Amino acid sequence: MKRLLVLENGAVFEGRAIGSEKESEGEVVFNTGMTGYQEIMSDPSYCGQIVTMTYPLIGNYGINRDDFESIIPNIHGLIVKEASAYPSHFRSNLSLDEWLKHFDIPGLEGIDTRKLTKMIRETGTLKGRLCSADADTEEIIFYLQQANFPTDQVERVSTKTRFVNPGTKERVVLIDYGVKKGIVKNLVAEGYEVMVVPHNTTAEEIRLFQPDGIVLSNGPGNPQDVPEAIKTVRELTGEIPIFGICLGHQLLALASGAKTAKMKFGHRGSNHPVKDLRTGQIAITAQNHGYTVLSESLADTELEITHINVNDGSVEGIRHKEVPAFSVQYHPEASPGPEDANGLFKEFRQMLKDHAARKGIIHA
Repeated sequence: MKRLLVLENGAVFEGRAIGSEKESEGEVVFNTGMTGYQEIMSDPSYCGQIVTMTYPLIGNYGINRDDFESIIPNIHGLIVKEASAYPSHFRSNLSLDEWLKHFDIPGLEGIDTRKLTKMIRETGTLKGRLCSADADTEEIIFYLQQANFPTDQVERVSTKTRFVNPGTKERVVLIDYGVKKGIVKNLVAEGYEVMVVPHNTTAEEIRLFQPDGIVLSNGPGNPQDVPEAIKTVRELTGEIPIFGICLGHQLLALASGAKTAKMKFGHRGSNHPVKDLRTGQIAITAQNHGYTVLSESLADTELEITHINVNDGSVEGIRHKEVPAFSVQYHPEASPGPEDANGLFKEFRQMLKDHAARKGIIHA
């Protein structure tokens, strides 16, 4: 069955339908990862987006039971050059097409994904719709040009109730703005008692848990669309050690007086080089974000830049000069991607120990 991708700039791509038969719309973005499509499709940070995979063959090792980053995927569509119909891997139990059908997610294969990616790089991310081949494209283009897509992505993907992952060491409150399983897994591996709370949990509620540290998770969308989160982080900064990841990085910056802005097409992939300004070391990192902290806005804050992107010089890490709080724009847990930056979880542990020592608190 034929299917169209219609974009707000008037471009139309025709290919073959995979997955669900429904129509869907969203912001069209691209990911440069060669592997890890299962983790990408289940990453809550892609909520509301139609993801284009730049690697030409997707689905060749199928879908397995273990490599999900969330239980319910929130992507609005998947675009590939070629979808493997016959996956081959000892862990595979579903094909890409079967998985997309199961979760009612439409897909498109057989288009020129290189052309689409170059278009996005030149014009910026585009609003688009996956629709049937007989759709009125002129009407859809007009609609997309006028459309304002929802901005409540964090609310949609965040947990609605608190829950605890037991541990024997410090208590860490993980504020869920769309957290990936990989982050929870790494915190649990450190031995923490990890208390996961909804995105709109207040500072007063968090204080009642008496945490030793706070982790601000990744998540979708514009950080300025969650003002309640900015308020909570602002109130807790300086009181409890904070580690921010991706959206959490942007929230820490906003809470400290810095500014964020939308990028032209964002960073999405598993091969982004990041330089640690403190050591000069380069790490290859996994990233997924469309917004960035503006470096010039940090001048009048108590924040300093610790990491930069080697490709475009954008801010990849910050640290508070006076209190225990730091964050990174990339994903130290990877999932998928290289584990070069995994040591940041150890850095967080050391920050908790140093803070506890200053307060005269003894931890195992």
